Amino acid sequence: MIAHNVYFTLIDNSEAAVQMLLAACQKYLVDHPGIASFACGPLAIDHARDVNDRDWDVGLHIVFTDKAAHDRYQDAPLHQQFIAESKLNWKRVRVFDTVLA
Repeated sequence: MIAHNVYFTLIDNSEAAVQMLLAACQKYLVDHPGIASFACGPLAIDHARDVNDRDWDVGLHIVFTDKAAHDRYQDAPLHQQFIAESKLNWKRVRVFDTVLA
């Protein structure tokens, strides 16, 4: 399995803008073949330990059944539409892909 974790830092990180990106994640990214788990959410404000990276606004967490499912998702029309409609408010995007044991 592959864990695909994406952390978005937004140009406009108002509550409305965060909710708009979360809604877009739900609209375009949740229903792809090979997704074993899907979640997205805002930064947990009350978790502020020294080890917490807090330089992001929205986290996206998808577990794919295998690399092939991950690769199909990357090229899927709905994923591409999500990027096209959302990227204008992205200041920074960090992707962390992990092979799960």
